[in-house]
Amino acid sequence: MKLTDHIYLAGSGRQGFNLTHELDCHVFLVTDGSESVLIDAGGGLESHRIVEEIRSDGIDPASISRLFLTHAHADHAAGAHALKDLLGVDVFASDIAAEYVRTGDDHAISLDRARDAGGYPADFPFHACDIAGTLENGQRIPVGSLELEVVPTPGHCGGHISFVLHRPGGLDILGGDAVFAGGKILLQDIWDCSVTESCRSVERLAAFRPEGLYPAHGPISRSRGWSHLDQGVASMAGLLPPPQFG
Repeated sequence: MKLTDHIYLAGSGRQGFNLTHELDCHVFLVTDGSESVLIDAGGGLESHRIVEEIRSDGIDPASISRLFLTHAHADHAAGAHALKDLLGVDVFASDIAAEYVRTGDDHAISLDRARDAGGYPADFPFHACDIAGTLENGQRIPVGSLELEVVPTPGHCGGHISFVLHRPGGLDILGGDAVFAGGKILLQDIWDCSVTESCRSVERLAAFRPEGLYPAHGPISRSRGWSHLDQGVASMAGLLPPPQFG
């Protein structure tokens, strides 16, 4: 699904647009028309549907060079192994998330808790996936004529990063689960979730004043994305965290 000249929605599940498997997060494709990358991988149960969506939008899957993960939760990263095989892409993540994905550590990504809570089937698999490299704070990654800037945004979980897309005429944020439409955040009772870090991450992203805001679930905003982030910042000005997504 084409969203802008440079951003396509390649996957989306039950908390989005039901393009692909219900357990998929929003999977975004960023392209300048010659080179493409993916942001997040979905849950991995029907990864071929993501590839089919890409083809249906007229994009050659061979143009996709890399897969970048915002974090290691299963709905974002369990599909990395399958997409690596299907597309021949290299996979990149933060140093923390890279270790979890490389080892397929269910406990580190709280998949054991999520299964017990009914968020995933009891037999849901997370296949370990080789990581080609890690992403660092402030790193700028060329995607053809575009650039993706890496921004650490922990809080929802450890090792979470977001991406700022620098494109002609402005910038957009692909924020994973760091912040959602309405400036909402997603806090869970898991070992590496922090309300304080989440608030600081929202402030960090708000400082970019993005035109587009593309979270990994729920509505997206192609314009005035900064206004959503400002709502979260306004809550924090009153010493309250932003409202909860869900």
